[in-house]
Amino acid sequence: MKVIIIDDEKRARRILHTIVEEECPEIETILEAENLVDGVAIIKSRQPDIVFLDIEMPNHSGLQILEFFKNEAIDFQIIFTTAYGHYAIEAFKLSAVDYLLKPIDVHELKSAIAKASVNLEENFIKEKLLNLERNFQQLALNKIALEVPKGIRFVSHEDILIFEADGAYTKVYLQNGKTELICKTLKHFSEQLKNKPLFYKPHRSFVINLKYMTEITKKDGLQVIMSNNKSIPIARERKDEFMGIINRVF
Repeated sequence: MKVIIIDDEKRARRILHTIVEEECPEIETILEAENLVDGVAIIKSRQPDIVFLDIEMPNHSGLQILEFFKNEAIDFQIIFTTAYGHYAIEAFKLSAVDYLLKPIDVHELKSAIAKASVNLEENFIKEKLLNLERNFQQLALNKIALEVPKGIRFVSHEDILIFEADGAYTKVYLQNGKTELICKTLKHFSEQLKNKPLFYKPHRSFVINLKYMTEITKKDGLQVIMSNNKSIPIARERKDEFMGIINRVF
């Protein structure tokens, strides 16, 4: 782990540096700064895991640290160090992991570092889960999940011709000629695709991929012939809207 000690007193920095170096083998790098401004610059450039932060310093109090990280992620743990116990409540309002009174007790220091390590690990796991979620969201931009009997198929929007309602199920017609019966209602898919310009719901029982239209016919009312030769009816109340889209796009 990497830590930084921010304290305007050189002696206080030296003492804490020595204790951490001798008693905390899990700490591999110890950085120092004599004021908050310099400390913040080092935090942003070197990204320490733990910040040992004095409160009583000239120009800026350690309690002002979050003012320097507006709209930025706080991915470090704060352990306040001070000779003044009356700051404890203010320190914990900033969600400090711990609060050490000078002179610093070795056992309290180790306990604080242990708590910080647990928090860092939890944050790491959360970040991994968030990254995974972001990756799936990116995948969802161009693909849709189809729950088939053997699991889940991720199918590109480009490979889907038609969604057709079948009671509580939906038939999904694919570009390769296959049809999947999915245990989801058509409403599930139409809501998922409502902001995707490729797809249009011309009838309460269908959602179609406009890319695969081959013909519009007025036989038996207005209908669209898809590339798999399936005829899709255009509901009477959707006729004007549909033809408006056709005129604008084509």
